[in-house]
Amino acid sequence: MQEILLAILAGLIVGFVFALVKLPIPAPPALPGIMGIVGIYLGYKLYEAVWPLIMK
Repeated sequence: MQEILLAILAGLIVGFVFALVKLPIPAPPALPGIMGIVGIYLGYKLYEAVWPLIMK
């Protein structure tokens, strides 16, 4: 849980700094970009679940 809170805090700080210096936010602007990030995460989790079974 602490890791999640730190990630949110870091995101808030980075977002604030980017807005302060008038840069575009470093995040996907649309749903397909966000779903791409979700897909990467799910692929990583699938790897974690399947790799031990393959290595047996």
